[in-house]
Amino acid sequence: MTPDFEMLKLGLACKCPSCKAGNLFKPGLLTLTLKDKCESCGLDLAKNDSADGPAVFLIFILGFALVPLALLVEFTLHPPLWLHAIIWSVVALGITLGTLKPLKSYIIALQFKHRPEDWE
Repeated sequence: MTPDFEMLKLGLACKCPSCKAGNLFKPGLLTLTLKDKCESCGLDLAKNDSADGPAVFLIFILGFALVPLALLVEFTLHPPLWLHAIIWSVVALGITLGTLKPLKSYIIALQFKHRPEDWE
């Protein structure tokens, strides 16, 4: 298993990059609030600063993927504009809410691996 694949696995599981066991986020389905410390190893998660990185990556990915899909649907099915608004709003919100937490976890894992001095 390659090291980057390990970081991706940790990101998808939303686990601590140090001990690979503790959960990164406070309980709740849609919460993006990090815990202060890992409950397993005590890693200080407050030192993390992923800022807007995960959201920016997600905006670029969604824009790149959803705009061509919306155009394809428009030119093949010709739905009314109100249906476009409903479909693509629901799709964009669903993808965003489903992937933002794992993406933020992945960025944290990459920062832990490539900038260890920030965590000392």
